[in-house]
Amino acid sequence: MSASSLSWDQALLQPPVCDAWKDTMEGAAYHLASCIVLLGYMGGSGIFGSLYIFGLLAPGYFCYALWGWLSACGLDIFIWNMLLVLACLLQLAHLAYRLRRNTIPEEFNLLYKTMYLPLQVPLDVYKEIVKCCEEQVQSLVRDQNYAVEGKTPIDRLSLLLSGRVRVSQDGQFLHYVFPYQFLDSPEWESLRPSEEGTFQVTLTAETDCSFITWPRKKLYLLLRKDRYIARLFSSHLGYDISEKLYSLNEKLFAKFGLHFDIRLPSLYHVLGPASSEGESEDCEESPPASGQADGSDTHPQPPPPPAPRPRASRPDSDLLGEDSTSLVLEDFAELPGSYMDYVSEGEYMK
Repeated sequence: MSASSLSWDQALLQPPVCDAWKDTMEGAAYHLASCIVLLGYMGGSGIFGSLYIFGLLAPGYFCYALWGWLSACGLDIFIWNMLLVLACLLQLAHLAYRLRRNTIPEEFNLLYKTMYLPLQVPLDVYKEIVKCCEEQVQSLVRDQNYAVEGKTPIDRLSLLLSGRVRVSQDGQFLHYVFPYQFLDSPEWESLRPSEEGTFQVTLTAETDCSFITWPRKKLYLLLRKDRYIARLFSSHLGYDISEKLYSLNEKLFAKFGLHFDIRLPSLYHVLGPASSEGESEDCEESPPASGQADGSDTHPQPPPPPAPRPRASRPDSDLLGEDSTSLVLEDFAELPGSYMDYVSEGEYMK
């Protein structure tokens, strides 16, 4: 015990001094290994930094093993460096497996960066959402129907990835669906999990489209299991439905260039219940009072409203967003209290 302690003290406190330095330098394999190892330790952090480090350390240690086998003729040098090479290769295999497991297809990666990354949604949560749709991207060719009014059952929820889809009802154009918008969010929100129904609109692809779809029952199970994902879908669906409602507002234009807000009360005459029209007709057909029948205290009756004039064919408009089915304010000119009775939007709001 004392002899071993004396040897350790002698080795640490009084190391042996080299009697003479070698005149020749080590072989090329040794210097090449040193350069590669130096470059390897310049790597950064993270999974890609680790790939860089171990990717250079493995050939560097292999060069050291060659130097120990061919030049230094040391079996211990060769064995130790080969063990280090093996450790680096195992670490590289583990990193490659992790990278492969975390990799998602390009379409889903772009979807994550567009919709979920701004909300700081964790990647693991996003993978659960993608797993629910089985990581499959479906396609629609031009003029192909995604849903037909009154026929297609509401059994899924779909999100458009590329292309443009036209939404219509009874042949009347309503709005478009653009990339990263839900195709059937109103239908999804209109039904409870236990209810069934069919589409009330027709969705037709105007260009070649791609989309992802979640089966209804499978998505309901995921939303019931994970409350965070349920809140995430609720916010996305609410925003999407509001965007669709405001896109209908873009269809209303004044012919002198002012946007007509769908929330303004003058549209009540057009969008209001039909019962008000029937009530006005009943009032006009009601018999006059007894005092008016005697001719005393008579008041001049207001002139009857002018008969609605036939609508002329609408010329092509240069206003942005107007098409052949857009609503123009001259359509409401014959209605009393219409917006057309006022010079400007400011006067109307007064």
